[in-house]
Amino acid sequence: MAAMSSLILLRGPYIVKALGFIKASNYIPRIVPASRYPLQSQRSYVAAAHDEEAAAVNADTGAPTIFDKIIAKEIPASVVYEDQKVLAFRDINPQAPVHVLIIPKSRDGLTELGKAEQRHEDILGNLLYAAKIVAEKEGIVDGFRVVINSGSSACQSVYHLHLHVLGGRQLKWPPG
Repeated sequence: MAAMSSLILLRGPYIVKALGFIKASNYIPRIVPASRYPLQSQRSYVAAAHDEEAAAVNADTGAPTIFDKIIAKEIPASVVYEDQKVLAFRDINPQAPVHVLIIPKSRDGLTELGKAEQRHEDILGNLLYAAKIVAEKEGIVDGFRVVINSGSSACQSVYHLHLHVLGGRQLKWPPG
């Protein structure tokens, strides 16, 4: 258990090293309920190796994000919906029974909503329409939430604009 609680406290690049150690040592962690770690249960991490502040510093470098790698099929994802402009897939750390991420296939400088320009109007509309399609496919069209975290203070961890579609249970208000 000590190894698992130590792992939970790690953030950023250190977690990658810890995960490598666990794999190399054949350590099999016990499943620990998220409720034991309130900070983690309040955040949706797309990849454990992303630290919000470090990601923000590198946001505009143009380097490929984990989402670019998912679009390129270099990293597997459970795809829910795809068309020519957007890709929707299940979050690996769901915060609700239905938790789907929707991303534009082309970043076009749109790393966060706070950097949207008038030229991004079409893709922003495509993303919201895709949220409605995902809600229909997932059977939650009668009640779902769309969330966009914009910037490090909003806990954005991947700087490739993305929407979270959440549903499948009674959602609380206020959300955060």
